[in-house]
Amino acid sequence: MTSLSNASVDLTRAAISLPSAYSNYVASNSSSVSGIETSLRSLTYLLPGTRYHDSELASEGVHTFVQLLSIYHDHLLKNREALGALLPTAIKANTTKTQRTKPSLHARYTMFWTSSSSLYTKIATLLKVAQYTELLWEMIARRRGGEKTRWRVVVLLETFKAVCRLLLMRLTHARPLVSPPMPLREDLAPVQSEDSDQEFSEDLRLADDEGSIDIKGALGDAGVLTPPLSDAGKPASSLSTTEPYSMPRTGFTLPTLPTPDTVSAYLLDHVLTADDVKPAKDLLHQLATLRGQAAEVMYILRPVIYALMMQRVAGIYGYEGSKWKRHWTPWLIGITMEYLARQLAKQDLASRVPGGARTGLSALEREELRKRGWGLAWWGMRGAFYENITKKWVYGVAEALKGKPVLDLVGVVVDEYEFLWSNYYFSTSTM
Repeated sequence: MTSLSNASVDLTRAAISLPSAYSNYVASNSSSVSGIETSLRSLTYLLPGTRYHDSELASEGVHTFVQLLSIYHDHLLKNREALGALLPTAIKANTTKTQRTKPSLHARYTMFWTSSSSLYTKIATLLKVAQYTELLWEMIARRRGGEKTRWRVVVLLETFKAVCRLLLMRLTHARPLVSPPMPLREDLAPVQSEDSDQEFSEDLRLADDEGSIDIKGALGDAGVLTPPLSDAGKPASSLSTTEPYSMPRTGFTLPTLPTPDTVSAYLLDHVLTADDVKPAKDLLHQLATLRGQAAEVMYILRPVIYALMMQRVAGIYGYEGSKWKRHWTPWLIGITMEYLARQLAKQDLASRVPGGARTGLSALEREELRKRGWGLAWWGMRGAFYENITKKWVYGVAEALKGKPVLDLVGVVVDEYEFLWSNYYFSTSTM
């Protein structure tokens, strides 16, 4: 009876300490955890699932679980980062062995807002959860209630995300949105590195134990390396920039010489630019004019308007068949709104920022504009343009690859993804 009670107590203690142990494991092995997450995502990408009944729902469920787990891991790493920042300098120097590079501009900007506003963190987290789960909700709605229920869920999710983005815009004092609104994993988990002095001492000790280095023979009476009396009869040697050089007498190995590209990359990574000395919140210009704010609001509301138009057209045709998918009105309204929002934003920048959108923007603003430009390209995989034009090319590629060694697998994957692109709204969503 006593042993059973002790076992119950031990099991309870283990269950209580499990969250703390898991948190420590994630913080100490962030690279391994990221690798496992990437592998699982890659597996779900290769299994979109039209060959087996319900497999697309199961595959998307696994993918959604991995994405939500990554949010939790990011939360653990952010808490560890905040805890480490509160430690005294001497303790941090003895307890951390991390190689920190210059943080990216996206990391500086998002970390500023997440650390200065808890409401920003909560809303940004809710937005990420909605983005990671939206396709799964759409699949479940289509399976349970048909096309009518599916489009209701799509409009509801797009409205929720638009409200979150408008609140983030308000919290950042009318600044444009960045994607993603939270710091990335590599910004929260710096690369681990070992102490170079300990590593050198360990290598020297092992080499001495193995007898590969003759210390007395290598060092003279003055404690310095003594060259051989003559190099006669020894083959000529030359230093190489690609292979390590082994010292002929002492056995020490010289590291490879850095290439000019490596030196340039190192210097560029550590040099300070104008954006690096700016306050974090000033990396994005504030939308001070009505035109600039209208452009950002239009960009935020575009998915809601497009989803409502698609729902209306589908309702007119009774949600049956595929004729309503080839209707051009929703597609033209959606792409026009996004393009108009982009042009209004550029005109606003040109009128109030010296240099305009070409030379007056920070690197973070240029990167965000580039992402939004690629978002315009995704309209080729959406709505009427996909059903009337792109779909024929996708079918042609899939059929051309079928029946050929190795390429047949690619053709099957393309064919299965075509099912997702044609039947699910969020499979090609960019916001």
